[in-house]
Amino acid sequence: MESITSKDAMALEDKYGAHNYHPLPVVLSRGEGVYVWDVEGKKYYDFLSAYSAVNQGHCHPKIIGALTSQAKNLTLTSRAFYNDMLGRFEKYVSETFKFDKVLPMNSGAEAVETAIKICRKWGYEKKGIAENEVLIVVCKKNFHGRTSTIVSFSSDKQAKRHFGPFSGGFVEIPYDDPSALAKVLETHKDVAGFLVEPIQGEAGVNVPSAAYLKEVKALCEQHHVLLIADEIQTGIARTGKLLATCGDCSCPDRHCSGTPEVKPDILILGKALSGGAYPVSAVLANDPIMEVIQPGTHGSTFGGNPLAAAVGMAALEVVKEEQLAANADKLGKIFREEMTRFAETSPVVEKVRGKGLLNAIVINDSPDSSTAWEICVDMKEHGLLAKPTHGNIIRFAPPLVMTEAQLRDCLSIIKESLGKFEKLLAH
Repeated sequence: MESITSKDAMALEDKYGAHNYHPLPVVLSRGEGVYVWDVEGKKYYDFLSAYSAVNQGHCHPKIIGALTSQAKNLTLTSRAFYNDMLGRFEKYVSETFKFDKVLPMNSGAEAVETAIKICRKWGYEKKGIAENEVLIVVCKKNFHGRTSTIVSFSSDKQAKRHFGPFSGGFVEIPYDDPSALAKVLETHKDVAGFLVEPIQGEAGVNVPSAAYLKEVKALCEQHHVLLIADEIQTGIARTGKLLATCGDCSCPDRHCSGTPEVKPDILILGKALSGGAYPVSAVLANDPIMEVIQPGTHGSTFGGNPLAAAVGMAALEVVKEEQLAANADKLGKIFREEMTRFAETSPVVEKVRGKGLLNAIVINDSPDSSTAWEICVDMKEHGLLAKPTHGNIIRFAPPLVMTEAQLRDCLSIIKESLGKFEKLLAH
């Protein structure tokens, strides 16, 4: 294929593609580990990891090897037939996360929709809620995807405007507020599930109080309600444990070989479940919940295909073999310590927050300002790619294969770019 310039590539997307994204002005053509290269050959640190899809690093040889090897044999059968890879994948994933069963899908949004369907059906068939009366509690500022059902309970006005009419059956409460959940569960007897992100990533890496997950789990058990954890972004070692719901439990090999601190009733995974090589997502639950799904009740032509199965197993093996959770835990602490120290004397950074290698800084300017965007553009010029979220927040989530030396190099770039805006934001 003939070469293309960044200018021409961006022009093609602008002319022929729907304008549903506002990318940083960089055109990438190659990736390896923590690095990506643009079409002109400039190298960058990737500090977004495709929204945590490439936790294992770009083009990890083991994952790509599994992909290419399986692609030569069989890629798709549909679920009309068995294939020789799916059962192995299901066993591996179920045993890794300690659930009886897994329902494989493709995208994260599909997995969330699947979890919603399972929860509703369980509510009718197991809890005895009257038909069409099931409620699911969600949190404000959530991000679970952009399908019609999911945007129905989104707090993002832009995500909802002119996409109605919206689906009912959802009750919205503040995040990190167990008392709000308790009030809803006491006043609404038709609640079947509570859908929550252990850390709200898209909202700007909102980390809840230490006891939050334990408290909401206890409330769900008390009221016979399913706790549904959306770990699409926080799972697969991103927060320093295999799952963010593992909380502060201590596992010898750092990938939760014991019982998690808080075990959800339904677990939703995606993104790094494939290492970014192929769309793979999954919903996990134990038999009393998953058995409500029977032939004809749910499906996907590509869900559970042999290519996805091979890639998914390889991606999880990399996480365990390379101890990526431990690395995320170690480097995340260094990142927050360094950036907190920087924020103490700089007028640019208002707040630093995060867990593992899912972190964010809040820029000391209005969410309506362009400051965070301009800082990201400046970092790009110095070889580091990150992206703002919600206006004045910059999220930092590099591949978990990053070394301490690479992280410290990145910290220098970040602090240098932030320093250029100190006079502008000195109030």
